[in-house]
Amino acid sequence: MGAANKVPGVSGGIVAFVVGFYEEFIYSLRKINLKAFKLLFNGRFKSFYKYVNGQFLSLLIFGMLVSYFSVSKILDYFLIKKELFVWAGFFGMIIGSIYFIAKDFKHWNKKTIIAGILGLIVGIGISFLSPAKENDNLLFIFLCGIISVSGMTLPGLSGSFILILLGNYVLLLVDSVNALYDTFAEVLQGDFSFVNNSKRLNTLKILAVFTTGSAFGLVTLSHILGFVLKHFRHITTAVIIGFITGSLGVVWPWKKTIFMLNEAGEVLLDSNGDKIIRNYERYLPDVALSETWWAVVFIILGILILLGLDWYGKRRKQIA
Repeated sequence: MGAANKVPGVSGGIVAFVVGFYEEFIYSLRKINLKAFKLLFNGRFKSFYKYVNGQFLSLLIFGMLVSYFSVSKILDYFLIKKELFVWAGFFGMIIGSIYFIAKDFKHWNKKTIIAGILGLIVGIGISFLSPAKENDNLLFIFLCGIISVSGMTLPGLSGSFILILLGNYVLLLVDSVNALYDTFAEVLQGDFSFVNNSKRLNTLKILAVFTTGSAFGLVTLSHILGFVLKHFRHITTAVIIGFITGSLGVVWPWKKTIFMLNEAGEVLLDSNGDKIIRNYERYLPDVALSETWWAVVFIILGILILLGLDWYGKRRKQIA
């Protein structure tokens, strides 16, 4: 889930859904409520741990953190060196996600068809929106944290994709995570020079606010989602199928990045010195190029990853 949440266009929730622990995940999050806090504040730590399904949540969160930080470095490298293949892999994963959600959905009727079409229209519309400018206002960062966890609680909706549209994907899921990773590495080596690095400290402060917003959103959205799925399950699923189908344009592998320019025609840079993305210019691949066919291989690989998760989920249920 940590790896999937890092990927623009891929939902961490879909991993939980496919592998078979999605309902337990939502159930455990809903247990973080007023009663849980009373147990915690009264010093009844064992009761609190048992009440919130602590063993499950702690193992899940630890696994997510490990994959999240490792993927951050790997993704940062490959987006620079082999961007086409990265997007091709993402594209395949989303196709696999659509197949997984749609294959067992047997509730198409007038309402769900309309809901699916609306989701498709919204997905297509969002796909071609221009990303906003980077914004490091702390209140906005907190809001980004709430939005980013949507991909964990709602299968098919990518929180990292939404962060791209908000303009803060690089700041929050690449720069901030890498800053924390580098800080930990320096501390382990006995190097505390980062305390004099104002830029690093500001980035870590942004990450702290983002994490707080994510925690708040995770608990809040799990309660809302529990209500929605209970009363509007089929309509919600239809919207998800339509939405992620429409959003395939976001991760279309063959695209040229268009950067923002000033009046002099120079590329504008953000606060970290990175070029500011205005939009993407999509084009059809050239079948005469070998890299096109390699990209197709990565698309197939992305699909196979999701099919592999589906197979694992079925096998796990059979063993249980």
